[in-house]
Amino acid sequence: MKIEFQNLTKRFGAFTALKNISLQVQTGELLALLGPSGCGKTTLLRILAGLEYCDEGRIHFNGEDATSQNVRARRVGFVFQHYALFRHMTVFENIAFGLRVRPRNLRPSKQEIQEKIHGLLRLVKLEELSHRYPTQLSGGQRQRVALARALAVEPRVLLLDEPFGALDAKV
Repeated sequence: MKIEFQNLTKRFGAFTALKNISLQVQTGELLALLGPSGCGKTTLLRILAGLEYCDEGRIHFNGEDATSQNVRARRVGFVFQHYALFRHMTVFENIAFGLRVRPRNLRPSKQEIQEKIHGLLRLVKLEELSHRYPTQLSGGQRQRVALARALAVEPRVLLLDEPFGALDAKV
């Protein structure tokens, strides 16, 4: 999916986090945002995902204006810097969460969810750890759970915030 940012500006009170940012990402392109802490990388990702809104500018997905679309309509997967896993849920439950909370008419069957999650567990090489809780995992294993959870809902775009913080060779 082609993504285009046009003249994005985001302010938090008197602080300008992003000023007049324009960028194009072509379909299938892998892009890394590099810069010092506090320069606006995470803010830009949060705006793309719909978790924040820009004060000025436009966002387009495949030429369609997505600036005012909500999070659900954008269908953007996001792996947060600290993974945001649910401590009270097992690895399996964490990965299945996004599918289970879909509206009933869009929710896959229990069997379809089981099959999809087992496939994702194989993909991230965590099949043997599906019954464990996040506190029982290494940082790299938690990262893989967060990645599988983001992929489970088949996002149009996948965003990774600080993806190399606990890089696991199995990813």
